Amino acid sequence: MKHIRVFCLLAVLSLAVGAMAQSKPATAPAPAPQAQTTPQPPPTIGAAVDSQIGIIESEIVGAAEAMPEDKFNFAPTSLNIPGSDYKGVRTFAQQVKHVATVNFILWAPLVGEKPPLDVNKGEGPATMTSKADIVKYLKDSYAMGHRAAKSLTADNVVELLPAPFGPRPLPRLFFGTFGVAHGFDHYGQIVEYLRMNGIVPPASRGNNN
Repeated sequence: MKHIRVFCLLAVLSLAVGAMAQSKPATAPAPAPQAQTTPQPPPTIGAAVDSQIGIIESEIVGAAEAMPEDKFNFAPTSLNIPGSDYKGVRTFAQQVKHVATVNFILWAPLVGEKPPLDVNKGEGPATMTSKADIVKYLKDSYAMGHRAAKSLTADNVVELLPAPFGPRPLPRLFFGTFGVAHGFDHYGQIVEYLRMNGIVPPASRGNNN
């Protein structure tokens, strides 16, 4: 009888050990190694200026292309708004041509070049009157702007160059960035000209107009 009890006890212990072995949780798989990311290079001064030039380029070129050919010489003087003082203001075409010309004046020195055409005191070539020619002239000015921006480095941005306006020399960084500031000044006027003709500027479309 005693032998039977010992046998039964051993059998129970054996079953318990087996059950514990079967219920042991499986070892969790090792986490997959994270993909190695290539560190991004720090931004450069040239890249920062180039980005700003791209923003104003998109807005002004889009606005210039949006104005119909037959409205390209529009000026608000034709509206005869009571109390307004639009006498002598630039036409839409002249606004665009002026922006492009100042772009060339500012950015050409940064790449060691001269404006490709007569700057005409900042107004651009008097013989250039068609929409196609003026828009191409505008796009060419921004192409030079992108080249000029890429010439700017941390070592040369404070180098002084002869000023295109006034007697005091100005740092290269001014030449690179003032074209952006000047462009936005005239973009505001260009937008008004578009809206006076019932045209929503492309940059404002889908933005509550």
